Amino acid sequence: MTMTMKIRNILMFGVIAIALTAVSLWIGEWAYSWLPPQAAAESQLVDKLFSFLITLGAFIFIGVTGTLIYSAIFHRVEKYDTSDGPPIEGNITLEIVWTAIPVLLVFWIASYSYQIYEQMGIQGPMEAMHIHIPIAMKSASAAPVKEDAAKGVQTDAGNLVVEDIEVDAKQWAWVFRYPETGVTSTELHLPVNHRIRLALHSEDVLHGFYIPAFRVKQDIIPNHNLDFEFTPIRIGKYQLTDSEFSGTYFATMQANVVVQSSEDYQKWLTEAANRTPSTANNQAASEYVQESKGLIKNWATVAPAKAPVVNYSN
Repeated sequence: MTMTMKIRNILMFGVIAIALTAVSLWIGEWAYSWLPPQAAAESQLVDKLFSFLITLGAFIFIGVTGTLIYSAIFHRVEKYDTSDGPPIEGNITLEIVWTAIPVLLVFWIASYSYQIYEQMGIQGPMEAMHIHIPIAMKSASAAPVKEDAAKGVQTDAGNLVVEDIEVDAKQWAWVFRYPETGVTSTELHLPVNHRIRLALHSEDVLHGFYIPAFRVKQDIIPNHNLDFEFTPIRIGKYQLTDSEFSGTYFATMQANVVVQSSEDYQKWLTEAANRTPSTANNQAASEYVQESKGLIKNWATVAPAKAPVVNYSN
Protein backbone atom coordinates (compact mmCIF):
# COMPACT_ATOMS: atom_id res chain seq x y z
CA MET A 1 0.00 0.00 0.00
CA THR A 2 1.44 3.33 -1.04
CA MET A 3 1.73 6.33 1.28
CA THR A 4 -0.94 8.16 -0.72
CA MET A 5 -3.42 5.32 -0.21
CA LYS A 6 -2.61 5.20 3.52
CA ILE A 7 -3.23 8.93 3.88
CA ARG A 8 -6.46 8.63 1.88
CA ASN A 9 -7.68 5.76 4.08
CA ILE A 10 -6.82 7.65 7.26
CA LEU A 11 -8.67 10.74 6.05
CA MET A 12 -11.67 8.68 4.99
CA PHE A 13 -11.72 6.90 8.35
CA GLY A 14 -11.50 10.26 10.15
CA VAL A 15 -14.41 11.71 8.17
CA ILE A 16 -16.53 8.62 8.87
CA ALA A 17 -15.67 8.77 12.58
CA ILE A 18 -16.60 12.47 12.78
CA ALA A 19 -19.89 11.87 10.94
CA LEU A 20 -20.68 8.87 13.14
CA THR A 21 -19.95 10.89 16.29
CA ALA A 22 -22.16 13.77 15.09
CA VAL A 23 -25.07 11.43 14.33
CA SER A 24 -24.68 9.65 17.68
CA LEU A 25 -24.64 12.95 19.58
CA TRP A 26 -27.77 14.04 17.71
CA ILE A 27 -29.54 10.80 18.64
CA GLY A 28 -28.42 11.26 22.25
CA GLU A 29 -29.94 14.75 22.36
CA TRP A 30 -33.08 13.44 20.66
CA ALA A 31 -33.41 10.85 23.44
CA TYR A 32 -34.43 13.61 25.88
CA SER A 33 -37.74 13.90 24.00
CA TRP A 34 -38.56 10.24 24.63
CA LEU A 35 -39.04 10.80 28.36
CA PRO A 36 -41.67 12.61 30.47
CA PRO A 37 -40.99 16.25 31.41
CA GLN A 38 -38.18 16.81 33.91
CA ALA A 39 -40.10 17.58 37.09
CA ALA A 40 -37.39 16.95 39.70
CA ALA A 41 -33.72 17.83 40.06
CA GLU A 42 -32.95 14.10 39.99
CA SER A 43 -34.65 13.74 36.60
CA GLN A 44 -32.05 16.01 34.99
CA LEU A 45 -29.26 13.76 36.23
CA VAL A 46 -31.01 10.55 35.20
CA ASP A 47 -31.81 11.93 31.74
CA LYS A 48 -28.20 13.01 31.35
CA LEU A 49 -27.08 9.44 32.03
CA PHE A 50 -29.76 8.05 29.72
CA SER A 51 -28.67 10.38 26.90
CA PHE A 52 -25.05 9.33 27.43
CA LEU A 53 -25.97 5.64 27.17
CA ILE A 54 -28.08 6.24 24.06
CA THR A 55 -25.24 8.22 22.44
CA LEU A 56 -22.71 5.49 23.17
CA GLY A 57 -25.11 2.75 22.08
CA ALA A 58 -25.92 4.59 18.83
CA PHE A 59 -22.21 5.03 18.05
CA ILE A 60 -21.55 1.30 18.54
CA PHE A 61 -24.70 0.14 16.76
CA ILE A 62 -24.30 2.37 13.71
CA GLY A 63 -20.56 1.68 13.53
CA VAL A 64 -20.94 -2.11 13.67
CA THR A 65 -24.00 -2.21 11.41
CA GLY A 66 -22.38 0.15 8.90
CA THR A 67 -19.23 -1.97 8.79
CA LEU A 68 -21.27 -5.13 8.18
CA ILE A 69 -23.30 -3.51 5.40
CA TYR A 70 -20.16 -2.09 3.77
CA SER A 71 -18.49 -5.50 3.90
CA ALA A 72 -21.55 -7.26 2.49
CA ILE A 73 -21.77 -4.83 -0.43
CA PHE A 74 -18.15 -4.18 -1.39
CA HIS A 75 -16.34 -7.32 -0.27
CA ARG A 76 -18.54 -10.07 -1.66
CA VAL A 77 -16.96 -12.96 -3.52
CA GLU A 78 -17.52 -13.35 -7.22
CA LYS A 79 -20.54 -15.30 -8.35
CA TYR A 80 -19.94 -19.07 -8.32
CA ASP A 81 -16.69 -18.60 -6.37
CA THR A 82 -16.64 -21.52 -3.93
CA SER A 83 -12.97 -21.37 -3.03
CA ASP A 84 -11.79 -21.13 0.55
CA GLY A 85 -10.76 -17.84 2.07
CA PRO A 86 -7.14 -17.04 2.85
CA PRO A 87 -5.74 -19.06 5.80
CA ILE A 88 -5.45 -16.15 8.23
CA GLU A 89 -4.25 -17.05 11.72
CA GLY A 90 -4.96 -15.18 14.96
CA ASN A 91 -3.91 -11.55 15.26
CA ILE A 92 -2.72 -10.81 18.80
CA THR A 93 -2.95 -7.04 18.36
CA LEU A 94 -6.52 -7.24 17.05
CA GLU A 95 -7.59 -9.55 19.86
CA ILE A 96 -6.11 -7.22 22.47
CA VAL A 97 -7.89 -4.24 20.90
CA TRP A 98 -11.33 -5.83 20.67
CA THR A 99 -10.99 -7.10 24.23
CA ALA A 100 -9.68 -3.86 25.69
CA ILE A 101 -12.30 -1.59 24.09
CA PRO A 102 -15.37 -3.30 25.66
CA VAL A 103 -13.60 -3.48 29.02
CA LEU A 104 -12.80 0.24 28.91
CA LEU A 105 -16.37 1.02 27.83
CA VAL A 106 -17.79 -0.95 30.76
CA PHE A 107 -15.51 0.89 33.20
CA TRP A 108 -16.47 4.23 31.59
CA ILE A 109 -20.20 3.50 31.89
CA ALA A 110 -19.82 2.23 35.47
CA SER A 111 -17.76 5.26 36.52
CA TYR A 112 -20.12 7.78 34.96
CA SER A 113 -23.19 6.00 36.34
CA TYR A 114 -21.71 6.05 39.83
CA GLN A 115 -20.99 9.78 39.52
CA ILE A 116 -24.64 10.40 38.62
CA TYR A 117 -25.94 8.28 41.50
CA GLU A 118 -23.49 9.98 43.85
CA GLN A 119 -24.83 13.39 42.82
CA MET A 120 -28.31 12.09 43.55
CA GLY A 121 -27.13 11.30 47.06
CA ILE A 122 -26.88 7.54 46.68
CA GLN A 123 -23.38 6.67 47.82
CA GLY A 124 -23.59 2.94 47.14
CA PRO A 125 -26.03 0.03 46.83
CA MET A 126 -26.31 -0.53 50.59
CA GLU A 127 -27.06 3.15 51.18
CA ALA A 128 -29.82 3.42 48.58
CA MET A 129 -32.35 2.50 51.27
CA HIS A 130 -32.12 4.58 54.42
CA ILE A 131 -33.57 3.48 57.73
CA HIS A 132 -36.08 6.09 58.81
CA ILE A 133 -34.85 8.54 61.42
CA PRO A 134 -37.35 10.66 63.41
CA ILE A 135 -37.79 14.25 62.30
CA ALA A 136 -36.13 15.55 65.46
CA MET A 137 -32.91 13.83 64.42
CA LYS A 138 -30.78 14.52 61.38
CA SER A 139 -31.64 12.24 58.47
CA ALA A 140 -29.01 9.87 57.16
CA SER A 141 -30.56 9.92 53.73
CA ALA A 142 -29.49 11.51 50.52
CA ALA A 143 -27.96 14.95 50.46
CA PRO A 144 -29.28 17.37 47.81
CA VAL A 145 -27.53 17.54 44.48
CA LYS A 146 -24.73 20.08 44.37
CA GLU A 147 -26.42 22.24 41.76
CA ASP A 148 -29.54 22.87 43.88
CA ALA A 149 -28.41 26.25 45.16
CA ALA A 150 -27.95 27.51 41.63
CA LYS A 151 -31.38 26.27 40.53
CA GLY A 152 -33.49 28.27 42.93
CA VAL A 153 -34.02 25.63 45.59
CA GLN A 154 -35.46 27.30 48.68
CA THR A 155 -33.07 27.86 51.58
CA ASP A 156 -33.43 29.33 55.05
CA ALA A 157 -30.36 31.15 56.42
CA GLY A 158 -28.16 29.09 54.14
CA ASN A 159 -29.80 25.79 55.07
CA LEU A 160 -31.87 23.83 52.60
CA VAL A 161 -35.60 23.89 53.34
CA VAL A 162 -36.75 20.30 53.80
CA GLU A 163 -40.40 19.22 53.80
CA ASP A 164 -41.09 16.04 55.79
CA ILE A 165 -43.99 13.88 54.67
CA GLU A 166 -45.03 10.40 55.80
CA VAL A 167 -46.17 7.91 53.16
CA ASP A 168 -48.23 4.82 53.96
CA ALA A 169 -48.64 2.19 51.24
CA LYS A 170 -51.21 -0.56 51.55
CA GLN A 171 -53.30 -2.83 49.36
CA TRP A 172 -54.32 -0.77 47.47
CA ALA A 173 -54.03 2.89 48.36
CA TRP A 174 -51.54 5.65 49.12
CA VAL A 175 -51.96 7.81 52.22
CA PHE A 176 -49.83 10.90 52.78
CA ARG A 177 -49.46 12.55 56.20
CA TYR A 178 -48.09 16.01 56.88
CA PRO A 179 -46.86 15.88 60.51
CA GLU A 180 -46.62 19.62 61.11
CA THR A 181 -50.27 20.26 60.28
CA GLY A 182 -51.83 16.84 60.87
CA VAL A 183 -53.22 16.76 57.33
CA THR A 184 -53.86 13.38 55.69
CA SER A 185 -54.45 13.04 51.97
CA THR A 186 -54.66 10.53 49.13
CA GLU A 187 -53.10 13.14 46.85
CA LEU A 188 -49.44 14.06 47.30
CA HIS A 189 -48.92 17.84 47.35
CA LEU A 190 -45.38 19.21 47.21
CA PRO A 191 -43.84 22.70 47.27
CA VAL A 192 -41.66 23.43 44.25
CA ASN A 193 -37.91 23.90 44.80
CA HIS A 194 -38.02 22.42 48.30
CA ARG A 195 -36.14 19.31 49.31
CA ILE A 196 -38.71 16.59 50.05
CA ARG A 197 -38.01 13.90 52.62
CA LEU A 198 -40.49 11.05 52.57
CA ALA A 199 -40.80 8.53 55.40
CA LEU A 200 -41.97 5.44 53.51
CA HIS A 201 -43.92 2.68 55.23
CA SER A 202 -45.75 -0.41 53.98
CA GLU A 203 -48.65 -1.85 55.95
CA ASP A 204 -48.68 -5.23 54.22
CA VAL A 205 -46.56 -6.30 51.21
CA LEU A 206 -43.77 -4.97 49.01
CA HIS A 207 -44.74 -1.79 47.18
CA GLY A 208 -42.83 0.52 44.84
CA PHE A 209 -42.90 4.33 45.06
CA TYR A 210 -42.40 5.52 41.48
CA ILE A 211 -43.01 8.92 39.88
CA PRO A 212 -41.90 8.74 36.21
CA ALA A 213 -41.65 12.51 35.80
CA PHE A 214 -39.29 12.66 38.79
CA ARG A 215 -37.25 9.59 37.68
CA VAL A 216 -37.23 8.41 41.30
CA LYS A 217 -38.19 4.95 42.48
CA GLN A 218 -37.92 3.25 45.86
CA ASP A 219 -39.13 -0.15 46.97
CA ILE A 220 -41.11 0.01 50.22
CA ILE A 221 -40.38 -3.03 52.34
CA PRO A 222 -42.76 -4.20 55.10
CA ASN A 223 -41.43 -3.69 58.64
CA HIS A 224 -38.75 -1.30 57.39
CA ASN A 225 -39.39 2.45 57.54
CA LEU A 226 -37.26 4.18 54.92
CA ASP A 227 -36.31 7.78 54.20
CA PHE A 228 -36.32 8.89 50.58
CA GLU A 229 -35.45 12.35 49.23
CA PHE A 230 -35.84 14.35 46.03
CA THR A 231 -36.40 17.93 44.91
CA PRO A 232 -39.36 18.84 42.63
CA ILE A 233 -38.50 21.74 40.29
CA ARG A 234 -41.50 22.00 37.97
CA ILE A 235 -45.03 23.06 38.88
CA GLY A 236 -47.70 20.71 37.58
CA LYS A 237 -49.64 17.49 38.16
CA TYR A 238 -47.90 14.13 37.83
CA GLN A 239 -48.65 10.48 38.50
CA LEU A 240 -47.46 8.20 41.28
CA THR A 241 -47.75 4.48 40.60
CA ASP A 242 -46.96 1.27 42.44
CA SER A 243 -44.01 -0.16 40.51
CA GLU A 244 -44.20 -3.55 42.25
CA PHE A 245 -46.87 -6.18 41.69
CA SER A 246 -48.59 -6.02 45.05
CA GLY A 247 -51.67 -8.10 44.31
CA THR A 248 -54.81 -8.24 42.19
CA TYR A 249 -55.71 -4.55 42.23
CA PHE A 250 -52.20 -3.09 42.17
CA ALA A 251 -52.93 -1.29 38.88
CA THR A 252 -55.47 0.86 40.74
CA MET A 253 -52.84 1.98 43.25
CA GLN A 254 -52.17 5.36 41.73
CA ALA A 255 -52.18 8.89 43.10
CA ASN A 256 -51.85 12.40 41.79
CA VAL A 257 -48.70 14.31 42.64
CA VAL A 258 -49.30 18.05 42.63
CA VAL A 259 -46.26 20.35 42.65
CA GLN A 260 -47.22 23.88 43.68
CA SER A 261 -45.66 27.20 44.49
CA SER A 262 -44.86 27.70 48.18
CA GLU A 263 -47.84 30.03 48.55
CA ASP A 264 -50.31 27.63 46.92
CA TYR A 265 -48.89 24.75 48.91
CA GLN A 266 -49.43 26.58 52.22
CA LYS A 267 -52.97 27.50 51.13
CA TRP A 268 -53.69 23.87 50.34
CA LEU A 269 -52.37 22.75 53.74
CA THR A 270 -54.55 25.32 55.51
CA GLU A 271 -57.62 24.37 53.50
CA ALA A 272 -57.07 20.63 54.00
CA ALA A 273 -56.48 21.05 57.74
CA ASN A 274 -59.88 22.68 58.08
CA ARG A 275 -61.69 19.80 56.39
CA THR A 276 -63.43 17.10 58.36
CA PRO A 277 -61.82 13.70 57.72
CA SER A 278 -63.92 11.43 55.51
CA THR A 279 -63.59 8.11 53.71
CA ALA A 280 -61.71 8.51 50.44
CA ASN A 281 -62.82 7.01 47.17
CA ASN A 282 -60.96 3.76 46.57
CA GLN A 283 -61.13 1.99 43.20
CA ALA A 284 -59.77 -1.30 44.55
CA ALA A 285 -62.46 -1.42 47.24
CA SER A 286 -65.15 -0.63 44.66
CA GLU A 287 -64.00 -3.42 42.33
CA TYR A 288 -63.82 -5.87 45.22
CA VAL A 289 -67.41 -5.04 46.18
CA GLN A 290 -68.48 -5.77 42.61
CA GLU A 291 -66.79 -9.17 42.83
CA SER A 292 -68.37 -9.96 46.19
CA LYS A 293 -71.81 -9.20 44.72
CA GLY A 294 -71.23 -11.81 42.04
CA LEU A 295 -70.75 -9.38 39.18
CA ILE A 296 -67.29 -10.84 38.61
CA LYS A 297 -66.99 -14.58 39.24
CA ASN A 298 -64.10 -16.97 39.83
CA TRP A 299 -61.70 -14.17 40.69
CA ALA A 300 -59.73 -15.20 43.76
CA THR A 301 -58.14 -12.24 45.46
CA VAL A 302 -57.11 -10.66 48.73
CA ALA A 303 -59.61 -8.29 50.26
CA PRO A 304 -58.36 -4.70 50.00
CA ALA A 305 -57.57 -2.77 53.15
CA LYS A 306 -60.30 -0.42 54.30
CA ALA A 307 -60.56 2.77 52.30
CA PRO A 308 -58.47 5.43 54.04
CA VAL A 309 -60.06 8.21 56.07
CA VAL A 310 -58.35 11.48 55.14
CA ASN A 311 -58.77 15.24 55.18
CA TYR A 312 -58.29 15.53 51.44
CA SER A 313 -59.13 13.08 48.66
CA ASN A 314 -58.58 13.55 44.94
